[in-house]
Amino acid sequence: MIKFYLLTKLFFIFLIMCINVNANETNFFAEGQKLYEVKKYKEAKFFFEKDIVFNPKEYKSYLYLAKIFKQNDNDEELEKNLNNVLLLNPNNDEAIYLLILLKIKQSDYAKSNELIDKFKKVCNLFCNKENELKSKLDKINADNEQIKN
Repeated sequence: MIKFYLLTKLFFIFLIMCINVNANETNFFAEGQKLYEVKKYKEAKFFFEKDIVFNPKEYKSYLYLAKIFKQNDNDEELEKNLNNVLLLNPNNDEAIYLLILLKIKQSDYAKSNELIDKFKKVCNLFCNKENELKSKLDKINADNEQIKN
């Protein structure tokens, strides 16, 4: 009876090791990215979520999920995923840029200004977007002033 339990435990350990090896051989992020590029968002989302299960600290999957939720106008999930990106990689200028756009859309003037200041310090790829962000924020501020008057 003891041999049976020992063999059962060894079998399960072997099974778990095989599953982990197989999961590591599959690059879910790359598959998701390919699908995202051909605009198959639903299928891409599935691969990015799988990548997060096996690599929870991989910020790129969260970023692509955020982009998918932006396409689907799901602001709540967009914000959650962007916050996850910034938690794992605080200087990701693309995530900051997308979060600024979201905060402008939500008319959160204070948070938008705070994020724009941070964006100025860390921008690499999206530095040319700073003027666009400022003009959108100024437009919202002007609209708010007209409403008050």
